[in-house]
Amino acid sequence: MLKALKEQVLEANLALPKSGLVTLTWGNVSGIDENRELMVIKPSGVAYDQLKRDDLVVLRVQDGEIVEGTLRPSSDTPAHRVLYQAFTNIGGIVHTHSPWATAWAQAGLPLPMLGTTHADFARGPIPCTRDLDEAEVTIDFEAHTGLSIVQVLERDQYQDIPAVLVKGHGPFCWGKDAMGAVTQAIILEEVAKIAHRTLALNPGAVLNPAIADRHFSRKHGPKAYYGQAPETSD
Repeated sequence: MLKALKEQVLEANLALPKSGLVTLTWGNVSGIDENRELMVIKPSGVAYDQLKRDDLVVLRVQDGEIVEGTLRPSSDTPAHRVLYQAFTNIGGIVHTHSPWATAWAQAGLPLPMLGTTHADFARGPIPCTRDLDEAEVTIDFEAHTGLSIVQVLERDQYQDIPAVLVKGHGPFCWGKDAMGAVTQAIILEEVAKIAHRTLALNPGAVLNPAIADRHFSRKHGPKAYYGQAPETSD
């Protein structure tokens, strides 16, 4: 099972540059095992065109101890660990510095829900975290980054809002698995670009809340009807 997880995390990491979400090595994807004890993450600073499955780092979610791999894990690993411990239904996390989403993060602004493209993706605006104080920056900076993401969401809201903008930094997204998280990051980047252009045309643009709710509900939850029903065996 760990081999399969490493293959998936490798595929998800390699999808980042292909999707235009990363420049150089500015991003990382992780995945967690079914028992939620081990996570696999990209090593720090390794170029994507050189990344191999055996380069990936396996570590314990609880204490961060490395159990497999010889390279240093991503510097964002503590933030990933915090999110896995807080968001118990996610299977993958991606962090990028994709330009449109990062622009909103650097502006310190939440990403408003202005249209149905956004409503299909999340139930509400994508929030932006607060500034970390001096002590949080000095001690366990990356872990406090993860905690600031948890704090900006209400209880279990992470299931309906699959991303947060870290102020001055960039987006973190999550999904049911590593590739699912990458899909959310791709959607977030497009929504961030569309929102910026929308507000340039009409700073007062708003979306009818009833339409927003209908669009989210038709793709998510028990009343979802978008797409095809899953195949069943006789």
